[in-house]
Amino acid sequence: MSKTVRYAIDLAHLPPLTEQQKADLAALAQMPDAQIDYSDIPPTPDEFWNNATRGRFYKPVKQATTVRVDADVLAWLKGQGKGYQTRINAILREAMLQALQKPQGPA
Repeated sequence: MSKTVRYAIDLAHLPPLTEQQKADLAALAQMPDAQIDYSDIPPTPDEFWNNATRGRFYKPVKQATTVRVDADVLAWLKGQGKGYQTRINAILREAMLQALQKPQGPA
């Protein structure tokens, strides 16, 4: 009989790193890529990535909100079929990603 042990991690309140962990991370950050030993990792051929899906396991937390949208915009979104809220989110996410890619000037 095996006993399953489960741990819950609160990602919003992670424990602080120890001094040893900080020192280990600093040493790794200073290490040149040429010194990293990849011998235990098999090479990944280009064909491996042919069916890769970006963000497959990324599930951002959803938050309910109230937004006032122009009637014609909402009619257009709903007119495309089910999932208009998902489309709104996709449009906003695309705008957010584009804004994040632009260099930020001084405020």
